[in-house]
Amino acid sequence: MGRLIDWIDALNEAIGRVVAWLSLLMVLITVAVVILRYAFDLGWISMQESVTYLHATLFMLGAAYTLKEGGHVRVDIFYAKMDARARARVDFFGTLFLLMPVCLFILWISAEYVADSWSVMEGSREAGGIPGVFLLKTLIPLFCVLMLLQGMSMMAHAWRVLRGEETADER
Repeated sequence: MGRLIDWIDALNEAIGRVVAWLSLLMVLITVAVVILRYAFDLGWISMQESVTYLHATLFMLGAAYTLKEGGHVRVDIFYAKMDARARARVDFFGTLFLLMPVCLFILWISAEYVADSWSVMEGSREAGGIPGVFLLKTLIPLFCVLMLLQGMSMMAHAWRVLRGEETADER
């Protein structure tokens, strides 16, 4: 079980580090769009849409990494004052009863939506747009799978803290 958890953590760590570079690319493309538009009166829909694609990819694939690193919003006013075992209980049960059901619901509800998009190889509605909307929509189930995997890792780490097999610092 430990190897699986380490693999999940390493997977989301690698994905998070790779997609973090998308923020720089997004900024550079946005600057280029603005300069081209206002300095040269030029613009391309696909270039503007690429910023949306990069933004979606950054957030959808980076969410599990953020969860791993403890970067998601929570009520820290209470959580920060708890001891390690109480935080482990919150992490375990919060993941089990909140994160996992929400991700499973999103995965279930998005399946037909994404499949329909793939069936017609959906592209941009704009002339000259990116012909890969189906790929953009595929980020939804990928987000769910990565979050579910990271949730399993969180639960395993929390369980190990509760059993005294791991300290909160080892996570």
